[in-house]
Formats: sequence, C-alpha cells, structure tokens
Amino acid sequence: MNKIVVSGIQPSGTMHIGNYLGAIKNWINLQDKYNCFFFLADLHTITVAQEPEEFRNNILSTAASLIASGLDPKLVTLFAQSSVAEHTELGWILNCMTPMGWLERMTQFKDKAGEDKERASLGLFSYPVLQSADVLLYKADFVPVGEDQRQHLELARDIAASFNRHTKTNYFKLPEAMILKEASRIMSLRDGTSKMSKSDPSDYSRINLIDSPDVIVQKIKKAKTDSIAEIFFDKENRPEISNLLEIYAACSDRKIVEIVNMYEGKFTGQFKADLAEVIIEKIGNIGKEITRLYADDQSYIKQVLKTGAKKASILAKNNMSEIKELCGFNQF
Repeated sequence: MNKIVVSGIQPSGTMHIGNYLGAIKNWINLQDKYNCFFFLADLHTITVAQEPEEFRNNILSTAASLIASGLDPKLVTLFAQSSVAEHTELGWILNCMTPMGWLERMTQFKDKAGEDKERASLGLFSYPVLQSADVLLYKADFVPVGEDQRQHLELARDIAASFNRHTKTNYFKLPEAMILKEASRIMSLRDGTSKMSKSDPSDYSRINLIDSPDVIVQKIKKAKTDSIAEIFFDKENRPEISNLLEIYAACSDRKIVEIVNMYEGKFTGQFKADLAEVIIEKIGNIGKEITRLYADDQSYIKQVLKTGAKKASILAKNNMSEIKELCGFNQF
C-alpha cells in the first residue's frame, strides 16, 4: 500500500505563483506516487474574520485553482477540511494532551498576534493543534512542508508522542517532513525579504494565477530590483533580483547558475522581459482554466469536493473510532 501524504492550503483569496511553485507544483509531482489527502484548510482560515459569501467563493476558486493546475481528483483525495468533522473532534482530544508551553513557543503565533496577544483569538493560539490533528487523523507518513512550517510538524510529532504516552500505545506514527529540494519560497515582487502573500495590499507584490499576459508583463517590469546592472544570485545582499532568478528557475526547470550565465553582460530590462514570457508560458493556460471552471463549471468543483470528503471520511471515521476507544470513550 502506498505511503500516505497529507497537506492543506488555506482558501483565503486569489492563488498566486508563490502558491503554485511552493506547494501546488509539488503536490502534482506527488499525486501518482503516494496516497495523497489534500484539503482546503477552511477551518484554519477563520482564525481571521471572514465575510461568509466571499469565503464560500474563495473555497471554490481555490479548488478550481488546484484542479486547473493539474491536480487530478481521480488520483488524490481533495476536500474541504470542514466537511470532515473528525478533524475538529481529534483536535479537541489533542488539545487536552498538549501543554500550553508548547504553543507559546510557536513563532507564527507571535508573528500574527503581534504586540496585543490579549486580543488574539483562542483559535489563532491553538490552531497548530488542529494542524496536528489534520495530519495524524489519516496517520500520515509524510507531510510536504517548507522550512517555515517545519516547527509545526515538529509539534505534530510531539503531540503524537504525547497521545501515545497518555494511551500507553504506539498508535500514532510520527509523521516525517518531506522537504522537497525543488520547493520554492517565492518572495514579494516589492520586497525580496517578505514572502509573497495574498494579504499584501499591493497587487503588484504578486503574480496571480489568473493574471492576463499583459498584467504579468507590467508586474514583472515594475518588480523591485537594485542599482547593480550585473545579474547574479546573492540572496542576502540582493534579495529582489535573487527572487526573480528563483522564479525564472522554477518556471523554466533550469538551474539558477545556468540562467545567470545566459544573461552575462545583458541588462535587467531584457531579463525581466524574458522572465515575463517564461511565467506566461508556465501559468497562462492555468489561468484560463481557472476562469473557465469558476465561471462555467462550479457544479463540477462542488462534486469533486463532495466526493473527496466522502472518501476522506471513511478513513477518518475508522481511525477516530479507534482513537476514542483508546481514550476510554463509550461508543454505544
């Protein structure tokens, strides 16, 4: 039986090229090698207030983006997290086995809560436990993560071990991080030290998957660089041009050194023009398919999510029954 891979993505707005190169592209490469459970992390999304109708649309548009990018519903289990109630049920049980101190050390809570921790929601504080439940519920062997998520997976392993100690079993295996070498952490086009984000107020900070070729050309033309004419990679001292080189490499499946050699003696303007063409070639058809699916075939998207939820629920219900038995719950 194939090893199980579990991963989720938040449906919090228009998907961008950072989502595609950092996560979706890797999911596609995994889908015919593992038993993959990929979900829309809508329960995690509500740690920030959502407008219900916009939220519903974001869930559908995110699913459309995944399908249009090449995720095959026949090969993977694709579903909305909130459609499988066992995620929250296991989350509560694991909450009761997770020391507060573990969560207080989580750097993402500190970053998102900022200075006013007292006003931050309990959900924002405890969502790493739900994240652990997402993975452990399916007894995942591997979790594809970027370096910025490694701490959360370490927490999931600690929580799994805590459950095993509480129940005096080895029920949960400790999931392993799948740090894929080709995974790209794409940064903002306006600030090479900040990750590309859907929440950035400037649309020029990102390339959306649904952007037209003309918009992509404009955004790359306006992308921030520095005053050095020579094109070379130096992540620490030249974050913006280095970020553009990483995007070029990821979209063209070439090595960065190869691209640097291609543009020896050439100007940034030529490099940017070529980069825009490479991006358009990579995601142009994806954008068209997202638009078609979302505009004309929402019934198909909903059916994919419904079918995926049913499939995920079979394994989730079976595992949850075993977990409750181990915890001492009566199941009449």
